[in-house]
Amino acid sequence: MNHKKNKAKKAPSSGKDARTDLRKTILEAFHRQPNKPLNHKQVAALLGVKDLKARALIERILREETDKDNLLERGRGRYVAASLPESTAIGTLDITRNGRGYLIVEGRETDIAIPRGRTSTALRGDTVEVLFNPNAVKPEGKVIRIVERARTAFVGVLDKSTRFAFCLPSDTRMHVDFFIPEESLNGALHGQKVIVELVSWNNERDNPVARVTKVLGRPGDNDVEMHAIMAEFGLPVEFPVEVLADAERISEKITAAEIKKRRDFRGITTFTIDPYDAKDFDDALSVRIISKDKVEVGVHIADVSHYLLPDTRLEDEALRRATSVYLVDRTIPMLPEKLSNFLCSLRPDEEKLCFSAVFEMDMQASVTKRWFGRTIIKSDRRFTYEEAQGVIEKKAGDFADEILLLDRLAKLMRSERMKHGSIDFNTQEVKFRLDETGRPIEVFTKVMKDSNRLIEDFMLLANKEVAYHVAHISAQLHSHAFVYRIHDDPDPAKVEDLRKFVQRFGYKLVVPKNGKVTPALIALLNAANGKPEEDIIKQMTIRSMAKAEYNTRNIGHYGLGFEFYTHFTSPIRRYPDVMVHRLLQRYLDGEKGANEKEYSVKCRHSSLMEKRATEAERASIKYKQVEYMSTHIGEQFFGVISGVTARGLYVELVDSKCEGMVGIADIPGDFFSFDQDRFVLRGSRTRTEYGMGDKVEVRVKGADMLKRQLDFAMVI
Repeated sequence: MNHKKNKAKKAPSSGKDARTDLRKTILEAFHRQPNKPLNHKQVAALLGVKDLKARALIERILREETDKDNLLERGRGRYVAASLPESTAIGTLDITRNGRGYLIVEGRETDIAIPRGRTSTALRGDTVEVLFNPNAVKPEGKVIRIVERARTAFVGVLDKSTRFAFCLPSDTRMHVDFFIPEESLNGALHGQKVIVELVSWNNERDNPVARVTKVLGRPGDNDVEMHAIMAEFGLPVEFPVEVLADAERISEKITAAEIKKRRDFRGITTFTIDPYDAKDFDDALSVRIISKDKVEVGVHIADVSHYLLPDTRLEDEALRRATSVYLVDRTIPMLPEKLSNFLCSLRPDEEKLCFSAVFEMDMQASVTKRWFGRTIIKSDRRFTYEEAQGVIEKKAGDFADEILLLDRLAKLMRSERMKHGSIDFNTQEVKFRLDETGRPIEVFTKVMKDSNRLIEDFMLLANKEVAYHVAHISAQLHSHAFVYRIHDDPDPAKVEDLRKFVQRFGYKLVVPKNGKVTPALIALLNAANGKPEEDIIKQMTIRSMAKAEYNTRNIGHYGLGFEFYTHFTSPIRRYPDVMVHRLLQRYLDGEKGANEKEYSVKCRHSSLMEKRATEAERASIKYKQVEYMSTHIGEQFFGVISGVTARGLYVELVDSKCEGMVGIADIPGDFFSFDQDRFVLRGSRTRTEYGMGDKVEVRVKGADMLKRQLDFAMVI
């Protein structure tokens, strides 16, 4: 392996910045030992400062902070921290496995640290009230009240003794195990995976008490693990019997009266393009040539709101779920199968009810006319992405003229979108080939091709145009209730972290004085395109972004560069799209008065369920990756360092994208320590460094299925 010594130098700080940093560090030193008087020499010793000029600066800062009442003088030249004011904050608690907590408060830039032992009986995700010092440089606090439990059901493996048991949580971020009395075992046996419900936790020095509510089965069984993942993230699997019964009672017949209300597209060329294993086809495209320089493109979306009526059990269940969940080997749908796979699915050669966005476009892909409303269609052909890609590449096949025209228009729209600040990450997707028992026998990555992007571009067009149209109609009606998909600007602190990170690869991220970072991010991604470090730079850039969410208040979509954006195109699998359909029809009909508060609550719930679904999907991928690598113990693979911590290195394998940890003890040839400033591990003798993006070779040391963790050892 080739590792350069001292390959990245810390960027020099300006004099003003250095003084500010020193002032913060000094105050932190006093806050760590608030009752101990210190003189300037002792402070310098604590900070490791030996330079005489720096010591003089420390002495001057101590006097200045005394004048500001941040320090108190106790005898000549000796200082202590001033008494710290106390305040409270309510937020979401995050707790690491070792018990350290962080309070995340909406609207607050920095989290409040909660030291181990001061989290009371709160659990990860709970809404809590914390007492802290608001003036501390790095505030720390303690939990004084649990406002609301995030959840009371947990998944884990039973460790059973003679008269009691403990449930060891599957979520490795949980910092406590659950005590299960003998009478609360519900027939569960040692080693089984179970769901437990929190009964009580009155004393933080004891374990929380729980009872077994469901026995899932033996760990390692594919169905058990997938159901466990859903339960772990609080996501429902089975539909209530009465909801399924209500779905079965819905008539499949489309009446003449209903057709009469709609624009008829049954005679216009229409097709779907979806993954090969898809069963719910919620979008279709129609193409009609108007003249030599004009074309009509229809984006037809399943009219779920026709079947899913307000104030019904079906509606309540759809809102509760808010999204379909896509695990490695199965889909947990938002709607019962009769709706998702049959009534609403735009299957070929079947008449289907749709809500459509129809665009008249010139051959430069500019929209000259748009129409929104309810339609009826009949799809002529179901394409898989692979089949459509074959048509694009060979320029031949079913509906070749239509697909090639749409592909050309999509590329023109995409180019225009990029010119106006849309950021294209085009990340790889991890996929598996499974055997009949669900065990992975191959892991591979899937890259978006032209056929995927064709669909994406027309869906983006429909989402953007619907949002723009409704925003202007609703404003005229003096009713602002609508569901937007918003994406805030990046946090400047995270952008600064990204700037420092990419420096080690020789890249510059220059943010102009006006603060508009988009051109700089696009330039960075373009510069890294095709380079060995491209994936890691994409990942770190994505981490610097805010999270997209649903909201009734529009702030635009930063990542796409759109002033107005919503989700209109996937109502079979996303509840917000159903809300958008209802509101769009309401405004098309000239109605107003939708309850914005009601929609705002539904937006927050949908964003939360989307986050949980994403975490469950990632957990299922991680489990299958670990399961796959468990058959490759002792084998060697090439990888890229994807994370650096004081405990060791995270390495992502090049071919399979499986990620594992190389502990410091498993890096031979030297004793390595963590350089926090430069985010590298450095050898004390050889000065060899390992940092993010470095290529390494590793050996698979272990695969822990319960924790979904891989252990690697470095190969030198």
